[in-house]
Amino acid sequence: MYKILAKLNKIILPSFTKQQLDIAKAKKWQMAIIGWRYYVTKRALGN
Repeated sequence: MYKILAKLNKIILPSFTKQQLDIAKAKKWQMAIIGWRYYVTKRALGN
């Protein structure tokens, strides 16, 4: 389930690393997306 969700995240959600977003200056909604993507990616990898 998490692997499918990770693929959907990659398609739907923006990639802030490609936009070179500074984490210290990120807004709350951007931090929420980063946290969500991290959580799903970690679960998809099985760690």
